[in-house]
Amino acid sequence: MPFTCCAVIFVNERSILDVSLPKGVTDLLPEQAARITRIEAQILHTFDLWGFRRIITPLLEFDDVMAAGVGEELKGKTFRFDDRQTGRLLAVPPDITPQVARMVATRLRGMPLPHRLSYAGRVLRHAESDSGRSRELFQVGVELMGLDSPEADAEMAAMAVQALKELGFQRFSVDLGQVEFFRGIMAASGLPIEARTALRAAVGRKDASAVAELIKEFPLSDESAREIAALPRLFGGREVLDAAALVVSNERSRQALANLVEVVDILDRYGVSEYLTIDLGEIRGLDYHTGVTMEGFVTGGGAAVCSGGRYDTLTGVYGFDTPATGFAFNLLTLLPLLEGNPDLGESARRDFLIFNKKEDRSDALEIARRLREQGFSVARDIIRRDLESSLDYARRVGIRRVIVIGGEDLLVDQLRLINVDDGGEMLAGKEELLRGVIPKK
Repeated sequence: MPFTCCAVIFVNERSILDVSLPKGVTDLLPEQAARITRIEAQILHTFDLWGFRRIITPLLEFDDVMAAGVGEELKGKTFRFDDRQTGRLLAVPPDITPQVARMVATRLRGMPLPHRLSYAGRVLRHAESDSGRSRELFQVGVELMGLDSPEADAEMAAMAVQALKELGFQRFSVDLGQVEFFRGIMAASGLPIEARTALRAAVGRKDASAVAELIKEFPLSDESAREIAALPRLFGGREVLDAAALVVSNERSRQALANLVEVVDILDRYGVSEYLTIDLGEIRGLDYHTGVTMEGFVTGGGAAVCSGGRYDTLTGVYGFDTPATGFAFNLLTLLPLLEGNPDLGESARRDFLIFNKKEDRSDALEIARRLREQGFSVARDIIRRDLESSLDYARRVGIRRVIVIGGEDLLVDQLRLINVDDGGEMLAGKEELLRGVIPKK
């Protein structure tokens, strides 16, 4: 008797194939794939409304080219393998932003600035085997290149808010940080690298006690000790900006704070302040970030659904210095948070299944063609089975209605339309149906 064990199929005690997937990747079945497609389309539509143009980046890059732009954090998470054609190492990109930076520095170098570019694609990152994290990221993002302006940073946050609202979320926040604020405090402290690394981890956890213990271990000026001790507490509403101004004294951090204040003022004029949170202890940005950073969180979800920030030095790695900012959504993080969204559920459903009782298939083919021309999705039930079986099939795969052609109870050229959900029926002539009495939903 055939049986399965540990995802290995055995037939007659002979192992045929291990059909399990590598850890950190997953199959997306039709319902999930339809939702992913709808989410992606909605976000890209928002980006279109802000004047961003779509690009498509390659699946592979030369490893040395990619490594120049991703920073140390992502270098260790990059999938690499040999290229048989050139002998060089290839890399599957762990992030799309460096690819866009390379394209702007090379392929778009002669075009006028700024560049407003959007994209959708998949990237791969190594993850610890026991972390439970996905190694695949479905990124949908934007890059705004050529503007060194608080207004450009504000535009990113405002777009993130609009995109989340358009997806139907009501309770969410966009957390704003400024990596130069933290770097200024670290530089002024004179602490060794090891201590800065430990502080960064403690501040990231908002662990004030651990920060206090680390302060005791090193000789610090009163100003530096006060600035470092304040970092875990500089989280909340706009009042955080005022509190930070009273605490920080080094010039680098003060300039970073003034920049963030200007960004928040612009966002006030966008009318999105109710969705903003300030987090000056947020230091989880990628290595290439140089200024304002942002992360989006939805109430009820743990991980960030979008993230990004300013990166003014990245294109320079590829020979073209220009300021830039951007952010991206991770669709696999958004997907479970949108399971209850009825619009996304409807997007996974199809319009018609044609059940033909006649031997002649001409009417079935004509009706299918003409309905598709009107924008409906139509499948033909080519398998020979009874009507109840076809209705059950339609119900299970998410088809809304069944069109029955032929049968002793129907007049010539008459069709029966059955709503799968409630079993409701109507009879109509073929031309009558095809002229528009069928609603889209």
